[in-house]
Amino acid sequence: MALLEVHNINTFYGNIHALRGVSIEVEEGEIVTLIGGNGAGKSTTLNTISGITPAREGQIIFEGQDITETRPHEIVEKGITQAPEGRRVFARLTVRENLDMGAYTRRDRDGIKESLDAVYEIFPRLKERESQPGGTLSGGEQQMLAIGRALMAQPRLLLLDEPSMGLAPILVQEIFATIERLNETGTTILLVEQNAQVALSICNRGYVLQTGEIVLSGTGGELLANKMVRDAYLGAS
Repeated sequence: MALLEVHNINTFYGNIHALRGVSIEVEEGEIVTLIGGNGAGKSTTLNTISGITPAREGQIIFEGQDITETRPHEIVEKGITQAPEGRRVFARLTVRENLDMGAYTRRDRDGIKESLDAVYEIFPRLKERESQPGGTLSGGEQQMLAIGRALMAQPRLLLLDEPSMGLAPILVQEIFATIERLNETGTTILLVEQNAQVALSICNRGYVLQTGEIVLSGTGGELLANKMVRDAYLGAS
């Protein structure tokens, strides 16, 4: 049984049918990526898994348990956290306060301190800016903070939504190197990313979304070599 199983989910925004029978699986220890154009349904898939935009039909299974109708904060408690598109840090709160918000479902004070130390080890710049308001950080630092905040909940599955968006190429490399390190230390990752070349190069498997439907899946290498993927998302033929 996979860590996460998404079966035939259909998600709507009012009358707009955003996801149409989407099914994906994420095995423990994997990096799985979702690629697709703007409006394809990538963020909606993550938000549906997180309970933010509940599915109207279908089923979501996490660690063998049906979480389809589970509330978002309870999904966090079960071990799924998300670093959202656009970072969405709390601009007026300090870096430390933002990180503390990531641990709001936890009561193990010693464990929280260990998680904080681990985040500061992964992102030393956050430690340097511990007392600085989140809104004054650079884009790259805010992305580090968004990921660090998600890690404070000790996720079994980390959902990353466009972590490279708006970042300079050197910071993109740094963020993806961090994603690989997190995975190597045991964090399972479901990644939404428009930089298909980089995302597919680090993932175990991937899915291609178009207008709310999965149209292709395979290993990262298979998708990198696929002509449709190369033409549509890699600028190659």
